[in-house]
Amino acid sequence: MIVTLKELRISKGLNQAQCAEYLGMSTRNYQNYENDAAKANTARYHAIFQKLESYGQPVVTAAVLSQMPEFHTNVVTGTGLRALANSVAKYGKRDCFSILQKFVTGSYDGKICILYGLRRTGKTTLLFQMLSELPIEKTAYIKVQTIDDMSRLTKDLKALYELGYRYAFIDEITLLSDFIDTAAVLSDVFSMMGMKIVVSGTDSLGFAMANRDELYDRSVTIHTSFIPFREYARLLNIRSVDSYIEYGGTLKMENMSFDDPDAAFDEVAFRDDESTRKYIDTAISRNIQHTLKNDHYGEYFNQLRELYEKGELTNVINRIVQHMNHRFVLRVVEDEFKSHDFGSAKELLLHDLPAKRATVLYDVNEKQILERLKAIIEVKEKSETTVSITQEHIDKVKKYLLMLDLIVNCPERYESGKQAEHIVFSQSGMRYAIAKALVYSLMQDAYFASIPEADKAYITGKILDDVKGRMLEDIVLLEVCKAAPSTMEAFKFKFDAGGEFDMVIYDKTSQNCRIYEIKHSTETNEKQTLHLRDAEKCQIIENRFGPISGKFVLYRGKDKFAEGVQYLNVENFLCGLK
Repeated sequence: MIVTLKELRISKGLNQAQCAEYLGMSTRNYQNYENDAAKANTARYHAIFQKLESYGQPVVTAAVLSQMPEFHTNVVTGTGLRALANSVAKYGKRDCFSILQKFVTGSYDGKICILYGLRRTGKTTLLFQMLSELPIEKTAYIKVQTIDDMSRLTKDLKALYELGYRYAFIDEITLLSDFIDTAAVLSDVFSMMGMKIVVSGTDSLGFAMANRDELYDRSVTIHTSFIPFREYARLLNIRSVDSYIEYGGTLKMENMSFDDPDAAFDEVAFRDDESTRKYIDTAISRNIQHTLKNDHYGEYFNQLRELYEKGELTNVINRIVQHMNHRFVLRVVEDEFKSHDFGSAKELLLHDLPAKRATVLYDVNEKQILERLKAIIEVKEKSETTVSITQEHIDKVKKYLLMLDLIVNCPERYESGKQAEHIVFSQSGMRYAIAKALVYSLMQDAYFASIPEADKAYITGKILDDVKGRMLEDIVLLEVCKAAPSTMEAFKFKFDAGGEFDMVIYDKTSQNCRIYEIKHSTETNEKQTLHLRDAEKCQIIENRFGPISGKFVLYRGKDKFAEGVQYLNVENFLCGLK
């Protein structure tokens, strides 16, 4: 909560007359400012507030303390804390705020709360929003820096406890070089003393390492990396799947630098290929390296150390990100680089024959275009790398990205009865930025530069729309899988003779199902419902999953019903998921 003038006066141990005398104003005039809410935002009110703050020391225990101690870390209290809280007052709260609130207000002796996830996903904002609801005289915020260690931090926590502070929010705690090996002191000592300790950081792997030993069964964890469309739309007031595809996965509201060297470049994490490359390096690749350096056991992810040190970890990640099926197999990294987006666009444009633009992508210098693209996204051929990559490297990258919540396996099913892994990237901006980089590279081609402007716009639009269409399928499937109760399953279904349903939702309780096609289009046409109207395909589904209770097309247009198929606006559909 925000401290009022009255609360501040009481914390100073003054009555109204004493306060007015100190401020050099009449008691009645002072009372007007203390009691009239309309004056709270005036310049005069703030001047009175600031002067009163400088009076003596706040009463934080039964006795008035003569002075605050010399802290060893970056501790923020009082006025500074209020400024932090005010800086995020205009932002909405993430869905996971209720979990944090439950921890802070509940009984969790012997446990700390861990708030972790990738950069730009609202961790620091969540901390500031939570501390704004607590008594300011009992709350402290600590911004950890690389020069700190657990000894310095615990000295400050002890001093804060003796001063009467009962809530400590510690940001970027995994920057402590000894955090993994000493984290238990927070839960076993300070939490048991009655302090509520909330820690945050970008180093998901570092927290996982601490949880395996030091913090085993001693923490409540909140992961912020995945931001579903409904939450993105609510927080940023942007109800557009295209915007979510282009910039999704991060929130641009968390721009508080606090000497963070990575914050300066961040307006939107995926606004262009350069910021995306830097985001992947700082938020993902460097994250891995930091944990490896500080994990003194080092038995889990050491295979990745050399890749990072040689500057080749981003190559592995981007190779998999741009691959059509995001397959974590060695040949995806070792084979000669091909742009799946470029190949798909070439095939799509052939449908425009006999128009001349249909063959433009066959006439450009594809080799040079791909060389430029590789340079932008830092992809290398096998002959250009120094580390001999093995399947074990690939498996470790996959395991780490799973821990980061960057990828999710949404298994697809086949008519034959088998199931196969279907990897979906939760940070859509990473994937889309690679498509934008391809368009940029294409625009530099001499032949492409010579064609009519209308054809340029059409072809580049076709490339990006094709990518958005495939990404939208993944986004819908991922969010339905995450939101579905245990009595329901959502999956892509593929038929032996060809064709697929983009999504099937199977209700195991009622023994029926719904089938979906997912389209990026804003218009309707018969092709969109071709499979949904295929009696043989529908019969195969009903034999496996019971009666079909509904046939749907999710698209960007308006809701309508036509020929037994319900068209639903995909943005409304995603916002309706709980």
